[in-house]
Amino acid sequence: MGWKIIIFVAVFASIILISAFAVFYDIFNFCDSDPKIYVGVEFLYNGDINVCKELVNKVRGYTNLVVVGLSKDMEILSNVTLLDQVCDYLHNSGFHFIVQLTAVVKFSYNITNWVVSAMDKYGDSFLGVYYFDEPGGRQLDDESSRFVREAQSWEEASSKYVYLLYVHIEPYLRTGVKLFTADYGLYWFDYQASYNVLLTEFGWNHSREMNVALCRGAAEAHGCDWGVIITWTYMHPPYLESAEELYSDLVLAYHSGAKYVVIFEYDIMTAQHFDVLRSFWNYIKSQPRRHGICKGEVAYVLPKDYGFGFRKADDTIWGLWYESPDNKIWKDVISLIGKYGCRLDIIYEDSNYIDRAKERYAQVVFWSAGMT
Repeated sequence: MGWKIIIFVAVFASIILISAFAVFYDIFNFCDSDPKIYVGVEFLYNGDINVCKELVNKVRGYTNLVVVGLSKDMEILSNVTLLDQVCDYLHNSGFHFIVQLTAVVKFSYNITNWVVSAMDKYGDSFLGVYYFDEPGGRQLDDESSRFVREAQSWEEASSKYVYLLYVHIEPYLRTGVKLFTADYGLYWFDYQASYNVLLTEFGWNHSREMNVALCRGAAEAHGCDWGVIITWTYMHPPYLESAEELYSDLVLAYHSGAKYVVIFEYDIMTAQHFDVLRSFWNYIKSQPRRHGICKGEVAYVLPKDYGFGFRKADDTIWGLWYESPDNKIWKDVISLIGKYGCRLDIIYEDSNYIDRAKERYAQVVFWSAGMT
């Protein structure tokens, strides 16, 4: 019997050692060139490198990403040295970074040439370009800047939106850079226009689970990455949500599988917000296997080209029509979120994706079917 006990102890010890190494390896991978999740803060860059240095010194050790946002002054439009300076500093400091840019015609130098050179110069540190904020939100809410001003049908609105958005972002797409934006609606159509990564906005009083379902569902269908950007809750100080709410949102994003998690923005974060960010970093290092633990298991399928805002029952469709307050689709989605939470994805009735969805999800619920 003694030799059997020895073998059992040896096998058990080996299992423990392998498991410990696997967890250590997952945690250690946060330091490699392609971490499973990027966590960081956006700051608005006005050409003062000291602001960037201050941020880096504050968050070094518990973030791996900085998003360089454009200030209102947009000093980098006429001074490429300022752009080089901030990117050099972040690269040399060991951070990954995303740079917000504006329309190519607004730069006094060739910005697309700069992007191509930056991809070569900074390698994996340069994650991509953030361009054209909230295209879907503009279409839903901003009459002055929406792409589609009139349409006779959902199909026409969808076709125009995707085409015009693609034309708008195409100069940067042509460089081969990964293209990011943040949005709070119409994610599916943003991906169709060729964005590589969408950051769904956690802010205001919008349902976090709703935004995850819409953004993650669209990303999954298009084979793209997605993330979360935590933005304003109030139009006045303190702007950001409480530290406790921030931690809850960070953990929800992590459990839901977001690849990018960003807080907007540095100037309005309190000491308590930074403490929470550090706690979150420690959590993801100690719990690497919980990333994406709340996967999409159920898909709700919307009608093709249904550009609904999903903030209230009678929200707009494409910013051009209003839905009925007695909206069956809205009621279905609210019911499903109540039942499945972050395990729900929302997709569209598109022949290019439906067959794959039936294989991907444990349950597929069509909008035209009765709810059980």
